[in-house]
Amino acid sequence: MSTKPELVQKTKLKKDKNKLYIVDKDGDIAETGVCGITQLNPTKYVNPKKIEILNIIKEKGYLYFVGKDGDVYRNQIKEKYPKV
Repeated sequence: MSTKPELVQKTKLKKDKNKLYIVDKDGDIAETGVCGITQLNPTKYVNPKKIEILNIIKEKGYLYFVGKDGDVYRNQIKEKYPKV
């Protein structure tokens, strides 16, 4: 199993240190505030705003993330409890 992240796609994204960047369910990059909570009782969350449309097709068993350089990487998810 590889521990080094695998580059999925290069982007020209310039990251803001006060924002959180994710690869959403559609395979696009979205940004939101670091906390993401706007109200308590009842709790309301900020919806991430899409900033780059990449249409990455995600494979099961991998964690996709935006690296420090703004490019999209993936790591294989290790099983916590191996199958017997």
